[in-house]
Amino acid sequence: MTFTRCLLLLFAWAVAAGPIHADGLPAVSTKPPVPIDHFPDALHAVVWRNWSLIPVERLADVLETTPDNVTQIATSMGLPAEPHVAPEMATRGYITLVRRNWHLLPYDQLLKLLQITEEEFAHRLREDDFLLIKLGNMKPNCPPVRYTEPTSAAKARAAEIKQLVEQTFGDRHKQPHEPRFHFIEELSRVDPALEKQSPPPHDADHPRFIYSYFAMFGDPLSDPTLDPFPDGLLARLQQRGVNGVWLHVVLRDLAPPTQDFPEFGAGHRERLQNLQKLVERAKKYGIDVYLYMNEPRAMPEAFFANRPDMKGVPDPGSPVPYFAMCTSHPQVRAWVSDSLAYIFERVPHLGGVFTITASENLTNCSSKFTQAACPHCQDRDPSDILVEINQAIADGVHRSAPDAKVIAWDWGWARHGDASETVAKLPQSIWLMSVSEWQLPIERGGVKAVIGEYSISAVGPGPRATRHWQVAQEKGLHTLAKVQFNITWEIAAVPYVPVMNLIAQHNANLAAANLDGQMLSWSLGGYPSPNLELARLFAENPDLTVDQALDLLAKSTYGEAGAAEAKLAWQHFSEGYAQYPYSSSGMYTGPQHVGPANLLYAQPTGYSPGMVCFPYDGLARWSAPFPPEVYAAQFQKIADGFAAGCRHLEAAAQAAPADKRAFAADDLSVAQAAQLHFASVAQQARFLIARDKLAAAKTPAEQAPWRQQALDELAKEIATTVRLYPVVAADSRIGYEASNHYFYVPQDLIEKVINCEHLKQELAR
Repeated sequence: MTFTRCLLLLFAWAVAAGPIHADGLPAVSTKPPVPIDHFPDALHAVVWRNWSLIPVERLADVLETTPDNVTQIATSMGLPAEPHVAPEMATRGYITLVRRNWHLLPYDQLLKLLQITEEEFAHRLREDDFLLIKLGNMKPNCPPVRYTEPTSAAKARAAEIKQLVEQTFGDRHKQPHEPRFHFIEELSRVDPALEKQSPPPHDADHPRFIYSYFAMFGDPLSDPTLDPFPDGLLARLQQRGVNGVWLHVVLRDLAPPTQDFPEFGAGHRERLQNLQKLVERAKKYGIDVYLYMNEPRAMPEAFFANRPDMKGVPDPGSPVPYFAMCTSHPQVRAWVSDSLAYIFERVPHLGGVFTITASENLTNCSSKFTQAACPHCQDRDPSDILVEINQAIADGVHRSAPDAKVIAWDWGWARHGDASETVAKLPQSIWLMSVSEWQLPIERGGVKAVIGEYSISAVGPGPRATRHWQVAQEKGLHTLAKVQFNITWEIAAVPYVPVMNLIAQHNANLAAANLDGQMLSWSLGGYPSPNLELARLFAENPDLTVDQALDLLAKSTYGEAGAAEAKLAWQHFSEGYAQYPYSSSGMYTGPQHVGPANLLYAQPTGYSPGMVCFPYDGLARWSAPFPPEVYAAQFQKIADGFAAGCRHLEAAAQAAPADKRAFAADDLSVAQAAQLHFASVAQQARFLIARDKLAAAKTPAEQAPWRQQALDELAKEIATTVRLYPVVAADSRIGYEASNHYFYVPQDLIEKVINCEHLKQELAR
């Protein structure tokens, strides 16, 4: 994934990793896990966090006891006696299981819970979208958790929890709610109305391609039962104007073994068969399939034992010793070209590929700016190395498919600076893609900053993309904008952010830039939302004004009667969202994705936030470069804007005609969830400010106002969490993102209330 968007962060996490097990798992740290003082003990925490996510029998096996004993623990805290377990959690949700047990279980019990081997887990930690980096590149030192008869004190605390849950939620948490992953069933079902529609003429010259809302990132072609693009999703994307989709693949798994590399290619035939079936199905909807090429991937040191001349620079971002396959070596480039020629020959209607050749995985000796360590590359110009591997990829693709597109993404080139020299060296057979909003200057809350990417709050294009497109167009290259019109890492826990004014303005600006297409999302942002409709409208009519586009969208989604209120809602959402305190660090480390489910702590945890995984209590990291008080104030402005907008959206939903009310209800659910997430970020920040001020205060008089503020923020956080619970329980989309699975599930919100009430008692002492 494009999570190495901040290389300094990546290197810091890599350096923090400890020694490595022989199986490739990071060694257990000496650091204890974060506290779980709101539970009676670790046993109760393990039962709570896994209840309804894995079968009771498996949880009992992990805890070395009987299902009855586990059930008694669960019901003693007020959990339902017969939970519904979504079977998809073991496959499509395994990262959710890893995250919630990372600070609870040691490796052996975690592997038993996941039902995978050490080798498979090590592979997933490395290849499944930088999972190990998300987890902080280290494993907390968790003692084994096995069942023992609860003590009288533990039983008393469990009874308190049960009483609190019942007082706060009644029996709502025991009532049936929408199962997690239900949205996949909904999106997979082909709407008969869509089946009757003829696909638009295939516009191969103007691709608008996007990722799946629910694909498995690591190896999406290995299991045909986990279809990344079922017909229902393809039909909905086609309706929104999408004409391309993309997949993450690893080249050595998709191409056959060769004489030079006989260890490659395991399972490639099955993957190619699954790819061919997907390509054929997508064609029915006028949609091309593109492959993400981040190649050739680095390999472990043993791989080079008989190939020392192919060994490139070490991977500075890996806790396990991996080295680049040096692309200055002609056999390496030949393997890349031949492999792609093989794939495109056997899957003849593939749309093409897009490449990332700097940053991300280590794929050449210049990709992480460390080429000086390679004797073959140290005297070469970095731009020549990058152009050379893109050329090798293009040669292979075009050998078998001359009309397929090879799109070079300038991500990371020239350390994210002016890479005009590299752009100018690209051959005309390669298209150039650049992140639209890059280098936009902003000022929010009196703080000046610069946009990198992943921003909807800042409307592009920015100066870097504009310059690169100009150089490419002057040379006769096709050009594309990489955008995120649904969600970004500004918030990823909702399927889309309904800030239509910002999306429409961005599309209007891009229409004036004379580009040839758009990549509509990275691994997040693939939902078939009304946001994408705006891109379609401007693609069909570049001369539209922003207001004309918004008017068309409002009438198509809310009808004539609801359109005016919908537009007012979007205006409030957009004005609030434009206050976002954007920073590369805050996008990855802040609690906006976890929202109210992020736990609070009475004392500093000592843990640094992980990338989109564990915000912990790292307020300084969340907020930089904004002062914490400004950061909280900016999120409050966003929350207030969304609160005002939700009132108008409710009016729009009430006025909408009958055939649009189902969409209106879903749309309102998204907006309400976003509002509550933003409010929670502000509240969490203010609580942590008060907590730390209270700890630093010397006298009771100095302590009193900070104690009261902390209590006030806890009360607000409880209210926000309780309001969010029914929204999440009724909408399985909320809290989900494809490459992170579920950030949280409904019972995590109940735990947050338990957590906050416990902290209130601590502060009152």
